[in-house]
Amino acid sequence: MEYVVYGLLVLTSVVGMAFVIERGLALRWGKVVPPEVESAVESCQSSEDIPMLRRVCQQHESPMSRLLLMSIDHLDWPKADNVDAIQSRARHEITRLERGLVVLEIIVGIAPLLGLLGTIAGMMTLFSGIGQAGLNDAAHLAQGIALILNATLLGLLIAIPSLIFWSYYTKKVETIAVEMETLCAEFIRRQYRDSARS
Repeated sequence: MEYVVYGLLVLTSVVGMAFVIERGLALRWGKVVPPEVESAVESCQSSEDIPMLRRVCQQHESPMSRLLLMSIDHLDWPKADNVDAIQSRARHEITRLERGLVVLEIIVGIAPLLGLLGTIAGMMTLFSGIGQAGLNDAAHLAQGIALILNATLLGLLIAIPSLIFWSYYTKKVETIAVEMETLCAEFIRRQYRDSARS
């Protein structure tokens, strides 16, 4: 039984590490909000600058680019409708950025429990053996208990880094979402103010 638990702990560790690396690559700031797109939004002051912004967004595929292209395509809509459409699309993009974080959250919960399960299963095996052989060899007993507690230690060693990365990536997604919202709001405000003057 304890070997099954150790196998599950190793599998949990591998899956957790894979998602930590994958999310680390996917949530790079320059990949989600490319600096070129950010600069293009800041320099897009009027409707004459929109073709330039569209070109930059098409050249640098990213969640930020997709939101801006959608808002550009709907500039003929009323402002409220365009904002609603962007918010719906933004929720979809944020969901994509959060993909995999739920796996890390699950690992944070189950790794210590698997470690505890391994410890309990090992203790049952050890005490069953003691019941049959007696307490003649204290060194063997101490060695068995140390081996059993390794399961708990392994579970915690998996859960703690997973918790750290899960917290860090969750906060990073929130920060990215605020930045994307700010850039889109500035772009929309400028464009509709420009069209109102016209």
